[in-house]
Amino acid sequence: MKTLLHPTRTVALVFALAILVGTGLLMLPQAQAQGVSAPWLTAFFTAVSAVCVTGLVVVDTGTYWTVWGQTVILGLFQLGGFGMMTAATLLGLLVNRSLRLRSRLITQAETHVVGLGDVTSVAKLVFGVTLVCELLMAAVLAGRLHLSYGLPWSEAAWSGLFHAVSAFNNAGFSIHADGLTRYQTDAWVLTPVMFAIVVGGLGFPVLHDMRSRPNDPHHWSLHTKLTLLGTAGLLLFGFVCTLWFEWSNPGTLGPMGWLDKALNAAFVSVSARTAGFNALDIAALSHESWALHYFLMFIGGGSAGTAGGVKVGTFLVLVLLVVAEVRGRSDTEAFGRRISPAAQRQAITVLVLGSSMVVLGTLVLLRGTAIPTDQIIFEVVSAFGTVGLSTGITADLPPASQLMLTLLMYVGRVGTITLAASLALGEHRMPYRYPEEHPIVG
Repeated sequence: MKTLLHPTRTVALVFALAILVGTGLLMLPQAQAQGVSAPWLTAFFTAVSAVCVTGLVVVDTGTYWTVWGQTVILGLFQLGGFGMMTAATLLGLLVNRSLRLRSRLITQAETHVVGLGDVTSVAKLVFGVTLVCELLMAAVLAGRLHLSYGLPWSEAAWSGLFHAVSAFNNAGFSIHADGLTRYQTDAWVLTPVMFAIVVGGLGFPVLHDMRSRPNDPHHWSLHTKLTLLGTAGLLLFGFVCTLWFEWSNPGTLGPMGWLDKALNAAFVSVSARTAGFNALDIAALSHESWALHYFLMFIGGGSAGTAGGVKVGTFLVLVLLVVAEVRGRSDTEAFGRRISPAAQRQAITVLVLGSSMVVLGTLVLLRGTAIPTDQIIFEVVSAFGTVGLSTGITADLPPASQLMLTLLMYVGRVGTITLAASLALGEHRMPYRYPEEHPIVG
């Protein structure tokens, strides 16, 4: 029983329980637009996608489910986003607590984490950030939809709330069959959505650091600096590449003016990181843009936030490790700090296991369908990165392939975080060391 209650296992079990409860609720007749019970696989796939804040769907959310069913879905991805933010933050604090037992003053000076004793205050702060951001975005979207699109206040308010909560939690669910393509030239809709995605995807440790020291970035933690640097770099990279690849594509940016091209390229770059909203037809993107999405979706967003992927921090640690090795440096360094060997090993482990899951998922889906490989890879990486973007093949996949996607969504949402925490919590010194030998590498 003690093993089952280990924090890393508790997170996985709680999310599994939420998925089962969500499946049961979505199978109720009042959740389905036709008043009949939804097939178990449809309900299960939707529940997994919602709890894991992914956004992949096998049915149209706006027409297949009733408002009550949509409310259940909203509740599931709100729970998945807020719950994972809280759980990941508390696990991070627990990790730091084990480190503080060895070197309390050094860790406190280097990490600038919040206090470890008051768990309630941590949850309240996460809840406060979530509530304020979601309500603000919902108000902006509702006002825009009512004033500019003529929607009744009730309909505008529901659409604004649904998309605001979905955006902040990086869930990618939309009650429109075409996603957000109807708003692709409306900066008053796309900009708030992008803002909510970025804030939710930064991760609570970064938000806390910036809130507690807004005018003192020099003393932000190394994690905050790496996350902000990596986020800015990836957003700029995605923006420039999208403009380059899609500028003349008649199915995407080609017919637009340059301002709308810039707006949609920015939206693609933000959403591809883990949010899953689309303002352009994903199936119409060039193959180069699909490849760009593989890269951005796999990396994802910040740790202990609503984003998925292997995380920006993991990616930056690996980049810095490679740079140090190429330069012949024994230490991996950034912003005047050494990155611990334990963090480097954890980053490599997360990358290898994440890549293995993508390869496994790709092989399983290729085995069960004749869909082109590039579309299969897109679907698999989107599921593992909990992104939710699709080229339109999700509903056409056989049941076994859809079940594989649910496994990828679950592992991608829960596994990498719990794995990293487990590695840090399980770190201990061996009473002996073997003789060292250097095998040939490369």
